[in-house]
Formats: sequence, structure tokens, C-alpha cells
Amino acid sequence: MDAFDFDTLAVRAGIERSQFNEHSEALYLTSSFVFENAAQAAARFSGEEEGNVYARFSNPTVTALQRRLAALEGAQGCIATASGMSAILSLAMATMQSGDHIVASRGLFGATQQLFSNILSKFGIETTFVPATDLAAYRAAVRPRTRLFFIETPSNPLTEVVDITAVAEIAHGAGALLAVDNCFCTPALQRPLELGADVVVHSATKYLDGQGRVLGGAVAGRADVVEEVFKFLRTAGPCISPFNAWVILKGLETLRIRMEAQSAAALELARWLEAQPGVRRVFYPGLPSHPQHELALRQQKSGGAIVSFEVDGGRERAWRVVDSTRVISITANLGDTKTTITHPASTTHGRISAEARAAAGISEGLLRVAVGLESVEDLKADLARGLAG
Repeated sequence: MDAFDFDTLAVRAGIERSQFNEHSEALYLTSSFVFENAAQAAARFSGEEEGNVYARFSNPTVTALQRRLAALEGAQGCIATASGMSAILSLAMATMQSGDHIVASRGLFGATQQLFSNILSKFGIETTFVPATDLAAYRAAVRPRTRLFFIETPSNPLTEVVDITAVAEIAHGAGALLAVDNCFCTPALQRPLELGADVVVHSATKYLDGQGRVLGGAVAGRADVVEEVFKFLRTAGPCISPFNAWVILKGLETLRIRMEAQSAAALELARWLEAQPGVRRVFYPGLPSHPQHELALRQQKSGGAIVSFEVDGGRERAWRVVDSTRVISITANLGDTKTTITHPASTTHGRISAEARAAAGISEGLLRVAVGLESVEDLKADLARGLAG
């Protein structure tokens, strides 16, 4: 389906109808599959014959999701996983071994930082965190056993935009892979593989589902890398359920429409926030005031749907804004059609050290809003109540 446009792929890619010729994608809720005879069972288990074996690593619904997301990202292959964090873990465990080294942007999601710093380090895999936009720092961090560069762009929660092409050149010069967390933009707004990345990871829980219903993750990119991730998943088992895969598969059908509408609303809200007293700074790539605004214009189709802003008065004032909301949901999840608000320093990034938060620019006065599909005027009124004190 390479000849088709994004919207057609989002609706049609990955479909393989059963003998019943259903129009909507089928949901296969089964743990295992029956073989015609012992010889076929042996051939399926050995990989000599294609076909489903066991739902831990093969299921028609999951395969449909993988094919559709690969088509949207322009990837050679894709593996769906149980969550976004399991996707990152699977990538690391499939491509690295003890003694290897990761170069990662400092502004990563809190759980990703914890995974790299506290979990992978137990297995002898070290990580060097560098300022997200400092290309010289990426070069300086390279070691003889650097195997992976990992970036998140835009970053969570400060929406820092990393130059994917430039970091890809550094990574490839070091003989390493570049993986990009494309959660905030999705392939509707940004296609990292076209900019030089080797692999894209997703928390499909977020915008790919789009309605906050299920957990899921994915690794998409080069065929050889995806094959290694599949081998890890087949044995270790961080697999996605067929039901969750089906929900996310249906969510992809409206991905571009949602992302464009939510991004437009986010831009309007960001402009309004810049004019509010008590707001020290607004972080949104679509604003000219954003440090990487020009890069975002080249690399993304819009600024995305995440707006972060810093209020005067630290945690006390920030919590007052959160507690004054009546429409916006107080939750750390994002990517939903319902707008959400969170205080990163005490939630998503609360488990990392105060020093790490400070280095990443996450202050006590910082708030993150994931803009949904409500009326922007209602969102403004909801935030104005808390900002007015």
C-alpha cells in the first residue's frame, strides 16, 4: 500500500479479511491456534512456515496493528508490546548487552529515566544523559561501546525539540542506532525514520488509541532491529493483548483528524497563556517564543497538543491552578480526547531526584496540559479560575 496517502493507510492498511469477509477488522480472542497436522505444527514453530502459533507472539489482530502502524511511520517492520515502557525495555534488551552504553537526552519521561538509570544499570548497561538540544554534548558523550542514542522529541514535559537529522548523523558516526520516542507527535505530525532515525517507539496508550481506553506500545523501524525485538518478545513475553491491539487499531483511523484538531486548540491555548498574569513562561513548539520554534516548523507538521507552562509561586500556586479546574481532568495520562492537567514534579517525574529534575528544567511551578477536543474557551475559563487565585 505504499502508493496510498496517510489517511487511506490509517483506515485500510493491515487488513486481512477472514473467510467471513468482514468489513470491520476482526478481533481474535484466542490464546492459541490449531494446526492441520503434526508436520504443520513443527513447521510453524520452527518458522519454516508462516502462520499463527501462540498469542504471546502471533495473533491476527496484533499483526494488523503492527502492519498499519509500520505503514504510517514508513517503517520496514513493527512489533506491538504491552505498554510504551515495555516497548523501550524490549528495544534495549534486544539490541544491547552488558558493557554497552546509551546516550540519552536528559528531558526524557520520568519512567524512561528510571528504566535507564536504575534498571538497565543492574545489567551493566550504562547511560549518559545530555541536554536535549546540545549537539556537542551528544558527540562528547560517545564511548567505544555506545550502541544506542535515545531521544524524545518533543520532550515530556518541556516540549524541547531535538534535531533528529543531526543526532542521527552523530549516532551513525559512532556506529550506534538512533531511537526516537514519537509519542507526542505520532506519525501524523512527525516521521522520524524519514529524518534519519533507525527506530521509533510509541506509547500507544496515548494518541494512537486517543481515548484513554487501553495500554499498548510499539517499536517500528529497520527490519533487522524489529526482528531482534520480536525474538525478545517471543521469549520474554511483554506482548499486547489482542483486545488492546484492536482498540488501538481502530483509534488509528482518526489519528490525523484528532492530532490536527488538538494541535490547533493547543496553539490557541498557548497564545492565551502567554498573556496571563502569573504565568512566567509557556513551553509550546508552535509559539515563536519557543527556543526551537524554527526547527519544529521544519521537523513537525504542527506544534502538537501538549502545552506546559510555569507559574509564579512554585508548587503552592501550581497546585492551586490544578485544584481549581472543573472541566480539565487531573490525571497524568495524555493523548486523550479529554484535556488533562498534571504537576510533573510531583507525579510523572516525582520518582527521579530533585537534582535530575532541576537539570531537566522541571520546576515546582511547572504544569503540563494535554489538550483534548473540548471548547478552547471552556479550557481557558477553567485555567483562569486558578490563575486568578
